[in-house]
Amino acid sequence: MPTTLVVYLHGFRSSPRSSKAVMTGEAINALSTQENPIEWYCPQLLASPKESMGMVEKHIEDSKHDRLVLIGSSLGGYYANYLTEKYGCKGVALNPAVRAPRELASHVGMLTSYDTDEPYDFRSEYIDQLRDLQVEAISNPSRYFLMAAKGDELLDWHEMVEFYKGSEQLVLEGSDHGISEYSDYLPKVMRFIFG
Repeated sequence: MPTTLVVYLHGFRSSPRSSKAVMTGEAINALSTQENPIEWYCPQLLASPKESMGMVEKHIEDSKHDRLVLIGSSLGGYYANYLTEKYGCKGVALNPAVRAPRELASHVGMLTSYDTDEPYDFRSEYIDQLRDLQVEAISNPSRYFLMAAKGDELLDWHEMVEFYKGSEQLVLEGSDHGISEYSDYLPKVMRFIFG
């Protein structure tokens, strides 16, 4: 029986406990059946982009799946671009950082994660690691679904729309970086993944 592996990559300073990750995981698990099993993988990403991608790639390569789908939010969307290109699968980008090295260069230093307030060191070498993962242009727009909010207070939605030109796009009037009405749009994400 065909197995789908859905990988969700959270954003910068976020975690698998973010509301979008939790909602998406619940929707995926509700769809998983014995006939059509779906594996949900939403790891806590590491401060190091290189180590994060190594961990995720190892899981993908060890997993027994017939179909792979990547979902990424913010910095996770940047990672999802890299992995979608590498594995030639479907990718969903939620307010993605399409130029993460530029966006995060000013954040180098000691930070805390949003969910746990745990401190961690975001080092300058991580910006170089991010550069190594930069996708300059997506090779097959039909594999991508973009959800971009015009009200994103952190990233420029125009840049997202341009980067994913030719792909399926849902551009939200207003909203915010976290896409607070995400539950309203989750069915569209599911349709893209499984439709």
